[in-house]
Amino acid sequence: MTLISKEALHKKSPQEITALLYEACLNNLEAAKIGIQEENLARANEKLQKANDILERLGAGLNYEAGIIADQLEAVYNYMADRLIKANINKDINTIDEVLNLLTDISSAWSKALIENKDIQSKAEKQKSNAYEQNSIYDN
Repeated sequence: MTLISKEALHKKSPQEITALLYEACLNNLEAAKIGIQEENLARANEKLQKANDILERLGAGLNYEAGIIADQLEAVYNYMADRLIKANINKDINTIDEVLNLLTDISSAWSKALIENKDIQSKAEKQKSNAYEQNSIYDN
């Protein structure tokens, strides 16, 4: 996980912050698995609680104006949070893997959407720029 300063964090868009939260949650889940494997249950507990806190933040940041996808994400976040509580009680790596797989799929889709959205914006800006250039009159 990369640490970024508060100033750098404020320069991020909400979408980029969401991507960072996904990354942090995935890292905490991997660390929790290592904690269980190494029988460091205190560390596993800490990492699973952090992952659950991140899921709660992701749920709190949902934009319900985006439509049904926000409701669906909320349901998945709640499901994953519930599974992590059970994984923490039982120190069950299989349940952590289940959440890791779900979150990896969501994170990948989110990252892909971010890239495609950036491409669309830059394309739109290029078209706007081209239209401006075509309508410009130059003095020679």
